[in-house]
Amino acid sequence: MRPPEPAAQPRESAKPAKPTKADLEAARDRVIPDVLPPDGEPLRVLFCGINPGLYSGATGHHFARPGNRFWPALHRSGFTGRLLAPAEQDLLAASGLGITNLAHRTTARADELTAAELRAGGERLGALVERRRPAYLAIAGVTAYRTAFGRPAARIGPQGEPAGPARLWVLPNPSGLNASWTIDRLAAEFVRLREAAAVGAG
Repeated sequence: MRPPEPAAQPRESAKPAKPTKADLEAARDRVIPDVLPPDGEPLRVLFCGINPGLYSGATGHHFARPGNRFWPALHRSGFTGRLLAPAEQDLLAASGLGITNLAHRTTARADELTAAELRAGGERLGALVERRRPAYLAIAGVTAYRTAFGRPAARIGPQGEPAGPARLWVLPNPSGLNASWTIDRLAAEFVRLREAAAVGAG
């Protein structure tokens, strides 16, 4: 006679634990690695945030704070076939997409960064673009872009000058604090970029 089957164990939730206040405070000045395809693989669009917030610093995931619209806009615009969670950020590389930041230092607010930090970040970003040669560089945050690259009159959308070997596009900041850009408007701008870069849902 067969022994009884062991009792099924409850499945653990895949949802990551929410960072505590102590976790967030400990994340200050932490650096999150870039998300990039392996060397030699094509990089079609390199998305560039301003810098990681404390929630991203605590989790190690880009655009991780609840209320940030980056991942929903990425999906709604057709860059991804489904809505990815921040913890799934490494799946982007298979579609030739990557994520970096102008400044690597994690802060509670982007306005804690100095103009010098943003300009230095622009130089570092330029070196990364020269090395990895994305087809498009998409910077999410027009105010930070103006400061980092000395373009005070820059507007959202494709830019007239390239960023080294990459075509340059400035996206709205997807932070939930950027209330003037609804998710629909934000996704529409992501669509314009996706169509220009000829990227299909991954």
